[in-house]
Amino acid sequence: MTNTPQQNYFTELASINVSEHLEKKGQFNYLSWPYAVQQLRMFDETATWVIQRFNGLPFLPTDYGTFVEVAVTVRGVTLSQIHPVLDSKNRPILAPSAFDINTSIQRCLVKAIALHGLGLSVYAGEDLPHIESDTTHPIRPVSGLQPAPFGKVREALEQQRQNNAELLTANQLRYIKKLIAETHTNEEQLLSFLGLFDLESIPKSEVNRVIKTLESHKQEAA
Repeated sequence: MTNTPQQNYFTELASINVSEHLEKKGQFNYLSWPYAVQQLRMFDETATWVIQRFNGLPFLPTDYGTFVEVAVTVRGVTLSQIHPVLDSKNRPILAPSAFDINTSIQRCLVKAIALHGLGLSVYAGEDLPHIESDTTHPIRPVSGLQPAPFGKVREALEQQRQNNAELLTANQLRYIKKLIAETHTNEEQLLSFLGLFDLESIPKSEVNRVIKTLESHKQEAA
């Protein structure tokens, strides 16, 4: 008798249609966390999740913002997700309330579940709304920067526990924002390359590299 290989559980979870269970908040869509937990438990009744603690607290305050982390175990496989505490426009909240932290933990839980397949397409952009630009200029992709290595954010958080990283100055921030506007650079892609969540978190060591890249874009467009 020939044994049939067991189907990859990720494939099974990724095949579940979650489009009818999305919730819209502001301009973004989110998968309902009660639905995600329900589907996960129906799929694997032994599935568990853990909210990571930092010195006993369910969140980690840093100069980059406040972060939460949730690890989800499905069929013996544990995957962890880090999530910043954000407002309704996906901007970091510097002084989050207990409600803000709890909301981010729920979002982080859903994203950790998505790492196992359920609703992953939402975060790949398939179900995100198209946002019209208010400018006639196309948004320029970022060139000249190497993508941030996997785990850079986690490493940055660990470093923040040990020392206070020196960030860019207010004048440098204003100049970078001015260059981004003038060159119509994709800000989200720029942040992705840097492994950061906002421009205010650019380390001083990266400032010159970012400015030179944007200035080269400006010269190309001239």
